[in-house]
Amino acid sequence: MAVNGVGILAAIIIGGFAGWLAEKFMNSDVGLFMNIALGIIGAVVSNIILAAFGMAFSGWLAYLVFGFIGACLLIAVGRAVKR
Repeated sequence: MAVNGVGILAAIIIGGFAGWLAEKFMNSDVGLFMNIALGIIGAVVSNIILAAFGMAFSGWLAYLVFGFIGACLLIAVGRAVKR
């Protein structure tokens, strides 16, 4: 089974790295599991947004980039809701 051109294990690893990068970029303090969740969910959210505009991505580099962007968006939304 593949997720946007990467396997499930690769999606977890890449999602964790994307979440960690977003955590450092956004000066957030969340744990390892939240990093993985933010990266994976962020990539899925980014894919949905891009699909709405008729674009799609596949491969590990695109998964990392869009996971990072999506995780940053999720952190920003979480901060806005928290306030």
